[in-house]
Amino acid sequence: MKKLNYNFKNPELLELALTQSGANAQHNNERLEFVGDRVLGLSVAALLYEMYPSEREGELARRHAMLVSTETLARVAISLGIDRAVHHGHMTAGRNMHMYANTTEAVFGAIFLDGGFDAARNVIVELWRELAAADATAPKDAKSALQEFVQKSNSGALPKYEYLAATGASHQPVFSVRVTAMGKSATATGASKKAASTAAAAALLKILAI
Repeated sequence: MKKLNYNFKNPELLELALTQSGANAQHNNERLEFVGDRVLGLSVAALLYEMYPSEREGELARRHAMLVSTETLARVAISLGIDRAVHHGHMTAGRNMHMYANTTEAVFGAIFLDGGFDAARNVIVELWRELAAADATAPKDAKSALQEFVQKSNSGALPKYEYLAATGASHQPVFSVRVTAMGKSATATGASKKAASTAAAAALLKILAI
C-alpha cells in the first residue's frame, strides 16, 4: 500500500476499505465504495478538464468512462497490491476484477473520510495522470464503435442486444448481455447492464475485426 503515498491517521478505515462483504457481512467496505466512487469520478473529471482544454463534453465523457471503468480500476488495484491485501470470502474467477475495482474505490473513500477531499484527489491524480495521458485522441465507447463498424459493413443493420438473467447476490448482481451482428455473437458480464453491454460490444468487435 506504500504507492498510495498517503498515511492514514485512522488505520481502521483502511482495514475496513479492504474488507469485502463476503468476509464480513456487517463491517465491510460497501459504504466506503459508495463514497469513493463519487470522489474518484469528480477527481478524474477535474483532471480531464485540466488536461484537455479543447475537447468537447462528449470526448471528455468517453475518456472519463474508460478511466473509471472496472478494467482500469482493477489494473490500478493490482499495481498497488490491493489484490493481495483485500479480505474476501469465496469468489469466482469472473468476479475478481469487480472485487479489485470496488475495493480500490473503497480505499479512496477511506482516504476522503480520513484526510478530506484534497488528500483523496491528490492520490487519485497521481495515479491517474499517466493513464489519462496515454491516448492522444478520445476513445470511442465500444457500443458506438461496433455500431459504426456494422453499419459500414452490413447495409446499415444495427447490432441487437439481449439482456440475459442476472446472477449473484441481490446486493451485488452480475448482469449478462449477448450482442449479435453480422451473423456473430458475443456475451459478456458486468456489474450493470450498461457495463455488460459495453463489454459484449468490445468482445464482438474483436471477433468481427479478425
